[in-house]
Amino acid sequence: MIGIIDYGVGNLFSLCSSCKAIGEEAFVSGDAVELSKADRLILPGVGAFEDAAKKLRDSGMADFVRAQAAQGKPLLGICLGMQLLFEKSYEYGCHEGLGLLKGQVVPMEGRLPAELKIPHMGWNALQIKGGTLLDGLDGQYVYFVHSFFAENCEDSLSAVTEYGIPITAAVEKGNIYGCQFHPEKSGNVGLGILRKFAEV
Repeated sequence: MIGIIDYGVGNLFSLCSSCKAIGEEAFVSGDAVELSKADRLILPGVGAFEDAAKKLRDSGMADFVRAQAAQGKPLLGICLGMQLLFEKSYEYGCHEGLGLLKGQVVPMEGRLPAELKIPHMGWNALQIKGGTLLDGLDGQYVYFVHSFFAENCEDSLSAVTEYGIPITAAVEKGNIYGCQFHPEKSGNVGLGILRKFAEV
């Protein structure tokens, strides 16, 4: 059973629908007691890092997520949820993340070729660098919507995508997984990733 963490940000119900589409029982909750009963957890997220990080802390979910990860429960961060797994973000200031993975989140602005649009939005191909969750998906297209990305995360890097420069697309370290793209918006490839996460 997959618990989808509700802390006030995220595309929760389309994600829940995608889990159910692959035959996996899933539920959305902001209650730590209920979420602790899940076999796996998904940390979604859309919007600003600072706001999301504050909501995680204020709701008690930050400590809960760290504790569950420390116990070895599989955790998947999606989009902003993946970015929150890192030590810090430089999105309009400097903000502390969960610190579950080494690295930081930085703006695309000033790093991409000037002719490329920000946010990075649309379908891009995966270049697999390691890990197990995306094994066999090299060259497959997934859907991105973001203006910030993780860097200095070689310790956990499992996939990049090319958008003027190599952009971190996915990370994996032990029981912690992250996708900068949206599996729930990535058609059959995305459903396959969620199915594989349900089996780890």
